[in-house]
Amino acid sequence: MEFVRRWIEKSPYSAALGVQLESLTEGAARLRLPFAEPNTNPGGVLHGGCAASLASIGAHAVTRATLGEASGPWISPGLQVNYLAAAQQQDVIAEARLLRRGKTICFVEVDVATQDGNSIAHATAVTRARFGEDPPALPISAGDDGAADPGAMGPHLGRVPFIGKRGIVAEHMTGGTSRLVMPFIDDNADESGGVHEGALLALLDTTGAMASWARTGHGAYKASTPSIQTQILAPGPKQDLVAYGRNVQRDGEILWSDVEIASAVDARVYARGTVIYRILT
Repeated sequence: MEFVRRWIEKSPYSAALGVQLESLTEGAARLRLPFAEPNTNPGGVLHGGCAASLASIGAHAVTRATLGEASGPWISPGLQVNYLAAAQQQDVIAEARLLRRGKTICFVEVDVATQDGNSIAHATAVTRARFGEDPPALPISAGDDGAADPGAMGPHLGRVPFIGKRGIVAEHMTGGTSRLVMPFIDDNADESGGVHEGALLALLDTTGAMASWARTGHGAYKASTPSIQTQILAPGPKQDLVAYGRNVQRDGEILWSDVEIASAVDARVYARGTVIYRILT
């Protein structure tokens, strides 16, 4: 299991978050994330991207331990995270367990809770081992219309500690659409050298939320993410990324926004998903 521990401890992204591997078997993993201000939203609340990252890291840890070091590289073709409650200025624990093993994929369930046992997120993941196969052909993003209006909120996005730490910048955020850029920096990297899957999820989560805000407009509202549904198509590249968000439906306080994450260099799509967001006006 030492290669899994090394991946967690040596990946700059998980090290930047402060992720600690407390235990690991072929069928289960336990991770701890100590409270740290750079991982938060305003008010000391854990950013949803951190919970999603813990789900991804936990699912990968179990899959890698189960299928072995030679089975890589690994991706999460399907990951759903449901956010149940907030964690404020508390350590959180992620418990990942294997539901079923296949030849190349594992089904993993991850529960994330505060150290006193209050559940804050529940995730199910399908994690795939590629066993050295060549990278797949990736679709090319259609991008957007190139508008560059960050709106009222966009210029202040970097003040959120977790988002600022990722280097994420809002280039556009009006009319129900958003475009965010995340530079390739060491704190977003995986041990393999590309962008960490957790950082991809953090960018996707943030872009979907901003597309929802771009539809409702800025105000003194309460907001949260009930759920994200994501598909990782390939391991992240060692490149800057651009994420395109588009609000596709609104039902009162609930908004659905689709997100596509592509390389800023060649527009190849590495991740896509849907963010379900709630804004109470």
